[in-house]
Formats: sequence, structure tokens, C-alpha cells
Amino acid sequence: MPLQKLQFRPGVNREGTTLANEGGWYECDKVRFRSGFPEKIGGWAALSYNTFLGVCRSLWNWVTLKGYNLAGVGTNLKFYIESGGSYFDVTPIRLNTTNTTTFAAVNGSTTITVTDTGAAGIQEGDFVTFSGAVSLGGNITASILNSEFQIQSVISGTQYTIVSSVAANSSDVGNGGANTDAAYQISVGPAVNTVGTGWGVPPWGGYIPGTASSTLNGPINNIVTTITVFGTSTFTTSGAIWIDGEYITYSGKTATDFTGCVRGADGTTAASHLTGSLVSQATLFPGWGEGYGSSTVPLAVRLWSQSNFGEELLFSPRGGPIYLWQPGAGAAPALTTRGVVISGTNVPSQVNEIMVSDASRITIAFGCNDYDAPLGTGVFDPMLVRWTGQEDYTDWTPAATNQAGSYRLSHGSYIVGALQTRQEIVVWTDAALYSMQYLGPPFVWGFNLLADNLSIASPNAMATAAGVVYWMGVDKFYIYSGRVETLPCSLRQFVFEDINRDQQEQFFAGTNEGYSEIWWFYCSANSNVIDRYVIFNYLDRVWYYGTLDRTAWLDSPLRQFPMAATPTNILVYHEAAVDDGTTNPPTPISAYIQSSDFDIGDGHNYGFVWRMLPDITFNGSTTAAPEKPRVKFVVRPRQNPGSAYGVSQSPTIQSTQSYAGQQVYNVQEFTEIVYSRVRGRQMAFKIESDTLGTQWQLGIPRLDVRPDGRK
Repeated sequence: MPLQKLQFRPGVNREGTTLANEGGWYECDKVRFRSGFPEKIGGWAALSYNTFLGVCRSLWNWVTLKGYNLAGVGTNLKFYIESGGSYFDVTPIRLNTTNTTTFAAVNGSTTITVTDTGAAGIQEGDFVTFSGAVSLGGNITASILNSEFQIQSVISGTQYTIVSSVAANSSDVGNGGANTDAAYQISVGPAVNTVGTGWGVPPWGGYIPGTASSTLNGPINNIVTTITVFGTSTFTTSGAIWIDGEYITYSGKTATDFTGCVRGADGTTAASHLTGSLVSQATLFPGWGEGYGSSTVPLAVRLWSQSNFGEELLFSPRGGPIYLWQPGAGAAPALTTRGVVISGTNVPSQVNEIMVSDASRITIAFGCNDYDAPLGTGVFDPMLVRWTGQEDYTDWTPAATNQAGSYRLSHGSYIVGALQTRQEIVVWTDAALYSMQYLGPPFVWGFNLLADNLSIASPNAMATAAGVVYWMGVDKFYIYSGRVETLPCSLRQFVFEDINRDQQEQFFAGTNEGYSEIWWFYCSANSNVIDRYVIFNYLDRVWYYGTLDRTAWLDSPLRQFPMAATPTNILVYHEAAVDDGTTNPPTPISAYIQSSDFDIGDGHNYGFVWRMLPDITFNGSTTAAPEKPRVKFVVRPRQNPGSAYGVSQSPTIQSTQSYAGQQVYNVQEFTEIVYSRVRGRQMAFKIESDTLGTQWQLGIPRLDVRPDGRK
């Protein structure tokens, strides 16, 4: 038989069986197509190994007037400005209290109870910074207290716990003095979606507070101490009490005296609570699916929108106010200056997304509160679009002298997201797509319904490239290039039948312009975090996919490479390396692609593959001498489509390139023949690599096949 070329159609197709897709590729990971041929994707290198707190969900890049290249980094815990690989915390302050904070420590414990009578809206996980405190008298010094802490647990509206870097000793009996100030940062958001009021919404499986309540008339701690409460509240003689979120069962007690019910016994834990702590009767026990708790944070994952107004940055958490960060007037940006709430006329206090339009630098809010008295605190309308006057992000009140205004969309129940593209802004609701075009005074903006009865997966599931808009819906992909169409996808079934829709708020899209690609990152069905990607190559119009854990992506012309955030709390540059640079030293990237099954001849005979003629390049490899870049060629035989693949040899193919000053050969010059012993009626071809420094692109290898009978 003549040599059989292994030349397959570009792109990966999972819409049929592996035999029905004969002549194409069927599986892959960390592989792309360039000029119709598969190659390993580029690796990634860390900007730095400095880390930020939280899961990054938003990246924005801009350059100041003095030439500083900055990036806004929004996480579920903080907001940072990245400069030179360092992260500067500019998270806005929500509340400042003055001279209202005291501390209480317990000998041998790192847990410190904080009482702040001026506090409000405290949530578990929030960050607070203290100043002006003095030593508690022992290990807990002033320098330890006067720093930033994350709130460990909330005891009451004015009381919570933090964790010290050292354990207290018996001398720590002070309260930090009378001059302690506290600065509370904006509340944190969840890292993943929490659906419903069951698992994940505390407290699950515990007593709920009843109507009878009182307060402690003395402190309790991990020493055997009786519990006595003030007042004549109607507690039952047996049951349970709830002390600042902890549940204590009891029996045979009087209405107000719980003598004999001690800390560390009867279902308690060893902890400290102060005089005046809330005591409530605990009555009911939630059943299955009845988590009583109302979560103190939004159930949806924390998302941010960002846009620069010249060299200033506007940013907003979804559902929160608009903040402003200014680089300052100095020679270098003021990277330690925190963001502040925009002050002005009728500034919306709740927005789902913000954007600064290129048209006259008008700031736009998508989904926000309406104009009502008092200014900026009207009813939140998720379908309302509001915008400012020209060149002024503080002026939101419509007037004859400005271009401020608003418009309410009609199709859908809420605005999901918006994207600025050529000559228009595209706006998605949960049911329709609108075009928003600048008209100038007096109407300012015009709105046109482009399509109805469509979907979008998340506020960040869209991207634009070459003037065309692409996005992921809840069950298919779409394209808008002047009209809205379904984007044909050879991986539609593979993607949408193995996807976690409960976590779709995390899904996001990004471009990789250097390779004409649109990337979508999403959660597979059994994962609550992003672990998959799917790529559409809009130049070759082909699809491929793989596994990768990223939480945000930005392909900015202001940086040499696309930038992405990882779950390990660092930023990386994609296509900037060959290997996985999230670790130091880097680790290899495992990549492979496998063809659909192909018949030997017409499929009625067995074939015996006795030799292969490789065709592959290793351009771009960085393998250190004396090692050489290498891949594995695998021919996987089987008898029929329903049978398992048989065992085959996996010969290693490696470059003949020379090192250390010796003559360098073209990396397309390989071992001329690889001998093998593979027998089957149909076969699949696979190429894989898992070695450090290896980069490859496949050509057209050939097989030498002999007829081998029909059994």
C-alpha cells in the first residue's frame, strides 16, 4: 500500500461520533490551530510572584499622562492598582469611627474580641484597620493592634472577633485605650455563587433565635463560669439559648439565671463573650432545605466594572456605588491613595455596570437607581440606563445645559452587561440585545432593539474583535456583525452538556488578538470554579478546547502579552513563555491532540503499521542542553467503533538540533523512520508532550501500512 498521509481538517469536532468525524480532530488540550495545523499553545510567565488577596474577577489597563502603565485589579476581597508587578491596596473605606473601639484578649488565645460602639454594617470577612491603640499590657502590643485585620466572626452589630499574629498572655488585660480609631473597608463579596438558602448560607442545621432575649451581666470565657442574664425575659426552663451566634443546650434552669450551664459544656465552645452580649432563646431547628439564615453578603459572586476617565479610574462592584481613584499630581502616581465614592449631583448609589464612552467622555451606568429625593437614592431599576453630562462624571442631573439623561429598556427583566464597540455600545438584557448610539443633543443617545429571545451567560461573557461581537449564551454561542446570528460551533454539545450553570456568573470571555482567538472560560458540571476553556479562531473559523483555571483575562494593546489572573492570586502573561510559569521554577505544560478514528483502506481489512515518517517542528522550544525538545506519536488501533483502543507503541520523536556552539540543524530534520508494530481495522492518531521547554507544530506525518487479513 502507498504511504498514508495523516492530514486532518483543522479544528476539533465533538458533535458526532469519533468515526463519523473521520478526517478530523476529536480531542485536545492546550493545543491551538495555526494555518490549519495543530500546535501547542504558548505558555505563561508571572508578572511577579507578589500576590493579592481574593479571587480576581476584573482587570483594566491604562496609562497615565506621565506614562505610568497601571492595571486595576478587582477581587472579591479587595481592589488593587498593579504597577510594575506590585499590588497596591486602594480599597475604598466604607466607615470611619473615632474613639469608640476597645479590645479584649483571652490568655493563651490569638482571638481578640473588638467592641466598636460606632460600628455599623459589620460582616464576616470584612477588613478593618486600627490606629491610636495602646498595648493591652502583654504580648498584644500597640504595633500589633495598629494594623489591618480581617473580621473573623460577627458577635453583634457592634462586636466582632479578629485574629492576632501572636497569642495573648496573662498580662493582656487592657482594652487598647480610649483613643482607638477604626477604618472599615467596603464589605467583601463571595468568591463563588451561593444559590438559595441551604448549603453555604449560615447557620445551617442549628437553632434559630426566638423572641425572648436579654444580655449577659458579666463576661464569660473558657474558664468554668456560670451564665446569668439580666431581666425577666420569658425563657423556658429547658431548651437552648443563643449567645452571639453560639448555641447552648440546657435544662432545669430558672427564667433568668442559667447557673450551672457553663462554657465548654452543654454544646458550647471555649470562647469569650463580654458583659452586655446578646442572649436569645433558641426555638426551632431548620429542616432539610430550610436554612433560615439570610446571608449578610450578596449571593452572587463579586464582580467589578472599570473604565478610565483620562488618567483617573472609575470602578464599581456590581450592585454598589461608583468609586474614583486618582493618580495624583506628583511625578509618580499616588499608589497608596484609596478610592473614594464619587460626590456630585444625583450620582447613583447603586449600579450594576459602569462605562466611560468614547463619545464626549460621558459616564454611563447600566442598571442603577433612578432620580429621587434624596438625590441619588431612588429605587433601583435593573433596566435603567443613566448617563452624565459631557466631560463630567459628577453631574448626573439632566438639565438644559448638559447632556445628562436616562432611558429605560423594555425587553427583559435586568441588564446583564454592555460592551463598547465600533460606533455603538451593545447592551444585553436577560432576553434581548440593544444598540446604543450617540446622537448628540437633545436626545444624546438612541436605543435600537437588535434581537429578542436570546440569552447571555454572564456580565463578562462577551468580547469584540475586528469589529465583530461574540458572546456565550446559556445554550449556544452568538455573533453580532451588523446582525445577530447563532455562531456555528463544532463543540456546542460538548460544552453546554457539561457546564455548571449555577456558577455562570463566573464565566468570562477574552481575546487573544495575536492568534485571532476568542477565549471563553467556564465551570464544568462538577466544578464550582473555572476549570475549562473553549476557543473560537475567527480567522480560520475553527474551535478547540482544553482545561485551564483562570479567573480574569485582559488582552490589552498596552501590554505585550495577554494578561490573566490565576487562582493562586498572581497575574501571568500568556504567550510569553513555553512552560507553566505560575510556579517558580516553571513546570511543563501537558498538551495533546487526538484525531477521530480513520479506516485502514476501506475498513474491511486489518492494517499493520510497521513504520511512521514524522513531520513536526520544534520552533520556539527552550529546552536546556543536553536535553532536546520531544513529543510522543501514538497510533491507537481498535477493531470496531464500540471496542476499546488497543495497546500501541509510543515512539518519542525529538529534534536533532545541536547546542553548545555546535552546528544547528533545521528542527524539521528528524529521525527519518520510526519503526512500530500496530495492528487494527481503524486507528486514531495522537501527539502529546509533557516535557519542559518543548514547543511544537505538527505537519503531515505518514504511515506505512501493510494489509493484514480480515479477522
